[in-house]
Formats: sequence, C-alpha cells, structure tokens
Amino acid sequence: MSPNTVTDRYEGRRALVTGGGSGIGQATVLRLLAEGGHVVAADVSEAGLKDTAQKAGAGLGRLTTLVIDIADEASVTEGVTAAVCALGGLDVLVNAAGILRSSHTHETSLAEFNQVVAVNLTGTFLMIREAIPALLEGRGAAVVNFSSTSAVFAHPYMAAYAASKGGIQSMTHALAAEYAKQGIRFTAVQPGSISSGMTDGTGASRASVGPGLPADADMSLFVKLAPAIGQGFAGPETVASVVAMLASDDGRFITGTEVRVDGGTHF
Repeated sequence: MSPNTVTDRYEGRRALVTGGGSGIGQATVLRLLAEGGHVVAADVSEAGLKDTAQKAGAGLGRLTTLVIDIADEASVTEGVTAAVCALGGLDVLVNAAGILRSSHTHETSLAEFNQVVAVNLTGTFLMIREAIPALLEGRGAAVVNFSSTSAVFAHPYMAAYAASKGGIQSMTHALAAEYAKQGIRFTAVQPGSISSGMTDGTGASRASVGPGLPADADMSLFVKLAPAIGQGFAGPETVASVVAMLASDDGRFITGTEVRVDGGTHF
C-alpha cells in the first residue's frame, strides 16, 4: 500500500477533531473524511472552518463545523454536547488544537505562560473530560492527543510550550491506565519538523499561532533542525496519516504511548 492510499477504515465512525481549521488538525479532518468518517471539525476560527469545508470535497456531506474555544470551559461543554448530538455519538477524539509562543523565559509574563498552558494542556483536559461519557458508549473508542518533540528534547525559548506538551504526554499515560478496562485507548503524537501554520506563523486558529522566535535568538542552541530523511519539513498530512492509524482499528493494540513523527530530526 502506498503512503497516499486511502482506505475505508472510518466508514460509520464518528470523530471530533479540534484545531480543525488549519494545519495538522485540518489535514486530520480531511484524512478521516477521505476514509469514510463522519467528522465534526472544531476550531476557534470561523474562517479556518470555512476553509476546511471548502477543501472537504466529496466528504462535505459528512462534515460538521463547530466553533469551540478549548480554553473556555463553557465553550467546550456546549461544543462537545453539540458535536455528539450532530454525530449521534462519538468514537474518536483528536485534540490537535494548540498555540505556540516563543520568548526569553525571563521576559515571559505570567499571563503569557498561563495562556499557553490554558489552551494546550487545560484545553486538552477539558475536551477529554467532556467527551468521555460519549466515548464510553462509542465503538472502538480512541483519543489521540498532541504532544510535541519539545516535550522530551530541548527547544530553547519555548519553556511554556514544552511544559504544556510534557503535561499532555504524562496525562495521556495516566488516562490510558484509568480507562483501559472501560475500552478507551489514549495515545499521543509528537510532531516535529512539520510545516504548518504553527511553525511558519501563517495560521490564525488555536492550532496555528506562529512561534515568533526572539530577534536575538541564538540558533546554535538548536542542536539539530533538519530531518534525517526527506527534503526538509514534511506537510501536515504526514502527521494526519499517523493519527488516522492510531485512532482506527489498525491501532487497536496501541495505548498509553506516544509516536514521534519528525523524520528522524531527534534520533
């Protein structure tokens, strides 16, 4: 099977994907639709969701878009309820939404640090908490969270981001143990060297706010930047294909772990 081959693994399956208006989140929505899934794409950006709908092609009839601010508890509560209602249940949750802020740590305000944690870590927790009752009633229930290579490898100027992603990774392991006997699998992906709105600064959604390294950033602190395979950064669809596998029946024996998708940047 070639890397671009699309199957029908998601026929009859119901998925909610945050950060679905751009980047890897959008690529994941399109991948699950291409595999026959019924998908709710959630994002804080209405413009991003319109873009996703325009790209849905033949899958448009199985796509619902929904504005959710994952950093706002009321928005999450209302949004997950609406998503489950639209889908008639829930089998898969993909927590792709997140933001990246870069700065000298001694110049980072508490508000800036807390914003990153509120969106990335607390937002992921809120989505999971609200989705679990529906997932417990789902078929082959699976949650895929988004950690990052920054959770385990040094990425200077990104202390808040690294802390939030490390928290997500640890939380994924705890949740996998807690809900294993109840039939929900929890995994995480660690993207790295992926070209998206988050890394190039072009996005406007919760999933894609540019890093903006300090003007005087010491690039020698980034020991390794380039992937070992391929020709530079990969596209977001590279991660989307891994997410699709993890949440499908092909990943039925995978839980409580993370998969690094970085082309060997961090051997």
